[in-house]
Amino acid sequence: MSHLEDEYAINASQIQQGVQALKRRQTHLMWWCIFTSSLALAALLSYFFQQDMLYSWFGLSPEVKQLHIPVSADSALAQFGQAPDYFFNLLSWFGWLLLKMTSAFIGAFFVIHFLKKIRFFYIRFQSFVLKFVGWLIAFICIWSALTYVQYDWKDDAEHPYAEAIQYENRLHESELVQQLEQTQLAAPVKAYILAQIALLHSPADENAAIPYVLTLVDAEENNPDFIQYGFSPSQLWAMQQQLYGKAITPTAQSVSPQFMQVQKWAGILQGVIISVFILNVILSLILYGLSRYFLARTRRIEHNLKKVG
Repeated sequence: MSHLEDEYAINASQIQQGVQALKRRQTHLMWWCIFTSSLALAALLSYFFQQDMLYSWFGLSPEVKQLHIPVSADSALAQFGQAPDYFFNLLSWFGWLLLKMTSAFIGAFFVIHFLKKIRFFYIRFQSFVLKFVGWLIAFICIWSALTYVQYDWKDDAEHPYAEAIQYENRLHESELVQQLEQTQLAAPVKAYILAQIALLHSPADENAAIPYVLTLVDAEENNPDFIQYGFSPSQLWAMQQQLYGKAITPTAQSVSPQFMQVQKWAGILQGVIISVFILNVILSLILYGLSRYFLARTRRIEHNLKKVG
């Protein structure tokens, strides 16, 4: 009889070790499920930003996003403008993306950890599904908060000219336009700046911008000094792309090869992002299913042990 009891004790000990191994395996699967779900979420977010990312990589923007003061107007208006630096914007975007991903991913775990100290949440977070939903909500909240900070910081960075170009109803209400009218700059230079101010208005004042863009088109065709004004080809392309959906002058069309590259890579990147999203969704479902299986198996074994005990 003593021999049988010893054998049973050994078996019970081995079973307990097996249960602990199952729990560790279930925990690892849960972490991998969260990781693949995060990758799927990141891919989904990237899908909406991938085109802007590619435009920035090639130094382009389909819309006017920054005020560019040409060299010919530097002496009069240098304090207001800045050359569009889309590549720097891309690096900044990547930096913020990395910061938001890291902070939201890790911060969500801390939120869950502290919420579990409250009895109401502790009881509900016993369920893996509710815990994951809570983690996802915390992830989205942290991401949204950092996104707000990002764009608030961006608005502050653009402050030197943001207030100067604002107007309510008419373009000529803008402080910069009023100062521009007091200068002796050439008509194409004024039209270049005025068109940008109108397109930077929120919402874009396309009706006000069209006459000035047409002035630039006419100047490029008939003014031999056009190249000397220092206009940015990418900015001219952005103006025409925003208003007409295509480049209509030779200077703007010189940027078209880069635009074709953007279109080509956009198709490739879109396919990669969709594939990554689908793959990680499938992996998340598989890992979640396995995690639930091991959890149910562990509970069943522990329940049987209690009955035997």
